[in-house]
Amino acid sequence: MPKPNPRHPNYPIPSGPVLRAKGWRQEGLLRLLENVLSVGEDPDNLIVYAALGKAARNWAAHRAIVKALSEMEEDQTLVIQSGKPVGLLKTHAKAPLVIMANCNIVGQWAKAEVFYELQRKGLICWGGLTAGAWQYIGSQGVIQGTYEIFMRIAEKRFGGSLAGRFILTAGLGGMGGAQPLAGRMAGAAILCVDIDPARAAARKAVGYLEHIAPDLDTALAMIDAAVKEKRATSIGLVGNAAEVYPEIARRGIVPDIVTDQTSAHDLVYGYVPKGMSLDQVKGLRDDGQGQLMVASRASIVEHVSAMLEFQKRGSEVFDNGNLIRTQAREGGVADAFDIPIFTEAYLRPLFARAIGPFRWMALSGEESDIARIDDLVLEMFPDNSIVTNWIRLARENIPFEGLPARIAWLGHGERTALALAVNTLVAAGELKGPIAFSRDHLDAGAMAHPNIMTERMKDGSDAIADWPLLDAMLLCSSMADLVVVHSGGGGYAGYMTSCGVTLVADGTDGGAERLEHALTNDTSLGVIRYADAGYDESFDEIKRKGIGHIAPG
Repeated sequence: MPKPNPRHPNYPIPSGPVLRAKGWRQEGLLRLLENVLSVGEDPDNLIVYAALGKAARNWAAHRAIVKALSEMEEDQTLVIQSGKPVGLLKTHAKAPLVIMANCNIVGQWAKAEVFYELQRKGLICWGGLTAGAWQYIGSQGVIQGTYEIFMRIAEKRFGGSLAGRFILTAGLGGMGGAQPLAGRMAGAAILCVDIDPARAAARKAVGYLEHIAPDLDTALAMIDAAVKEKRATSIGLVGNAAEVYPEIARRGIVPDIVTDQTSAHDLVYGYVPKGMSLDQVKGLRDDGQGQLMVASRASIVEHVSAMLEFQKRGSEVFDNGNLIRTQAREGGVADAFDIPIFTEAYLRPLFARAIGPFRWMALSGEESDIARIDDLVLEMFPDNSIVTNWIRLARENIPFEGLPARIAWLGHGERTALALAVNTLVAAGELKGPIAFSRDHLDAGAMAHPNIMTERMKDGSDAIADWPLLDAMLLCSSMADLVVVHSGGGGYAGYMTSCGVTLVADGTDGGAERLEHALTNDTSLGVIRYADAGYDESFDEIKRKGIGHIAPG
């Protein structure tokens, strides 16, 4: 029986041993589709996160996907084009159950205005990264990455600790909502601004946000007290970041760390210009898109200008991957890219070894399954301090949203070893049900995005999108259960291409074969991608782990 969902009562959390499909592979993917809506921002409109990231193109498409997953055999493959199922074809039992291509527009046409017109005609939808691939697990999906960024900054600038440090950020949506808890877990006092009071309230309700201040004066006083006491806390403030950031700068206050995770990528359906209410913006989204784009970009100019001012005064300022620098530069801020991207600044040595955000979801709906896997991770990787530290913190601090799930930064070999060990637990009946494995699209071989993942690559290969396409083909060849190629929609149109994968550990020998080949080859390609760009860490990984890299010449 599904479990009640307090946040979205009409979208219960899938759970239990009863199958509606013809096998756990199909049932698992069906439950993941249901899960992204149960934890989504606006499930009535199929929106999971990031203003426009959808689980399916429309409700007719959603119903058709559910029907196909419920009825399909294991030797069939469901083909999905931009959130709409278009074919259920006979393949074979080792082929993917689902292949998707979402929002891929020919290069010269891959622009926001073209996307909006195609969307208006009902011909396309944007899958975000993990929304349309049914891999989103709530804010937990990005929380460890955010935490690791803060901890790398602590090591770089603040002697290894953020106690007594002030983080200023904005955005409390499906991605940004991880920030307050990540900041508090890192030991800082973090102030999170969002224009939508409902978002702030939702993050407070699930325990990601401790307090909501009634005004800026109160918020800053609460932050100041926590900094003086070296007390970790998270404060939410309802307001527009394009007004709040400049006002904090005007007062001469210099946060230790400044970033932003508003929906700046989308000037129509995401970012809210200063001086406009949410209702005014919603009223302009159909017939006033041009007006909104101009107003949003003008606000982002002020927003980023304040971030640059903080940087000049000594703050550690970084772009958290929402295209805000790109929008600012197009609005006339010539030095917007003086703000570094988080991947290059803090995480590239990890990605060069294919260490990235790996995740698993308990398809049974039982929290005890995740607890058992937590124990297993601690047993298997006692010398991996990033992972063991994270698992202990996550157990103490992170509430589950939707299907119980966990995320941890594991690399080549580690992902495969864990998944195979979990598959053995499923076979032995030590877990209540199968486990689905996935990863963020922001992964070593899985994304080309010259303003986020692949910015300033050593060899200048930032914009080459071959790698995620190769990854998708390799994963299909490696028997993964779901494989997807996504490109950007809305304000992200033309900026990125990524590949996603899901595998179901169902306890069978076939499951073990799929897990071993797909996970090993996925991270192998990630290491090879960075070796091809000339990263020493990748060459070391290849040598130590025997990855089949070819070096011509």
